[in-house]
Amino acid sequence: MTAKGKVNTIAILTGGGDVPGLNPCIKAIVCRAIDEGMRVLGIRKGWAGLVEYNIEDERTHDANVLSMNKPMVRTIDRSGGTILHTARTNPSAVKKSEMPAFLDAHPSAEKTDVTPHVLKNLEHLGIDLLVPIGGDDTLSYGERLHEEGLLVIAIPKTMDNDVFGTDYCIGFSTAVTRSVNFIHALRTSSGSHERIAVIELFGRNCGETSLISAYLAGVDRAIISEVPFDPEKLARLIMEDKKTNPSNYAMLTISEGAQMVGGKVHEYGEEDAYGHRKLGGIGIITGDALKKLTGQGIIFQQLSYLMRSGAPDSLDLMVAINFANMAVNLAKKGVAGRMVALSGGMYTDTPISTVTSGQKRVDVRELYDVDEYRPKVKTTLGKPMFLY
Repeated sequence: MTAKGKVNTIAILTGGGDVPGLNPCIKAIVCRAIDEGMRVLGIRKGWAGLVEYNIEDERTHDANVLSMNKPMVRTIDRSGGTILHTARTNPSAVKKSEMPAFLDAHPSAEKTDVTPHVLKNLEHLGIDLLVPIGGDDTLSYGERLHEEGLLVIAIPKTMDNDVFGTDYCIGFSTAVTRSVNFIHALRTSSGSHERIAVIELFGRNCGETSLISAYLAGVDRAIISEVPFDPEKLARLIMEDKKTNPSNYAMLTISEGAQMVGGKVHEYGEEDAYGHRKLGGIGIITGDALKKLTGQGIIFQQLSYLMRSGAPDSLDLMVAINFANMAVNLAKKGVAGRMVALSGGMYTDTPISTVTSGQKRVDVRELYDVDEYRPKVKTTLGKPMFLY
């Protein structure tokens, strides 16, 4: 899609889980867009900012929309998280419990599509082009707004690296780096006590963080979301690893979305706005099973938010800044309905509709040994850098 006129006002929002690299991306967009003569607005709390903004109530204005400038973002690239804050609000299905009182026109409805209200706010704010930074849930609503006629340029971020249409998402490298560092640190206690360490990593449907972290840290076994595992078989394999280790310990990583053969994904709590319940706990369940089957002591560590906390590494800095500049370049040309991406090691952009056209998962046949429960990378020739 091409804009009919010049893009004067650009807005940024960050949705879903926070990852290292969001603040550098925000800073780069703000600085570059201002240099190009654009006004920049920041939408707070992801899509929630546009839901909770009430044109008639000035008290909601500054709480949800910020006018951004260079001094405001001067130092934010040195830290993790997002200064715009984030939420998992889905304007196409706002829960009754999360509906602002001024919008509650249908109090009996469990979920309500408030997209007309969002579009009205975007028009009122004079936003010519919107840049959502998020995972597939956040960007799927960006696609919805694109279909409604708004100019949208999407930037993919998620530590799971599972947005379809790009080889890489902001946050993945730092998450893997954190995981590798913590895994190596846990060798101290695992070896001292001669135990089996079970390390649970984020990864709902895609096991790439477990696979790549295990591959880089030299972990004995890796359980991924895509392949159900047999705990008895895993127990035999991990005991072989322990016995052949001179320090008499063994380690395994496991995706939070993993499941045992014949079992189910361990979920809890209420569904969020995109139909997801919280994950976590399969690691401790697996640890308990291994303890019963082997009689060995277990160290269980759920890394969870430690993977996405703190400042970004150099790769996430580079990708975040480059994605930001690509987005502004597209905006300057008046091109929208696109998602910036990496493909085959090259920066590119793809239709935003790509996000919802497929699912990105580990290539099990090429990269995982389903019999041995570990990475299987026999050759990297011709493969992308992150072995997706």
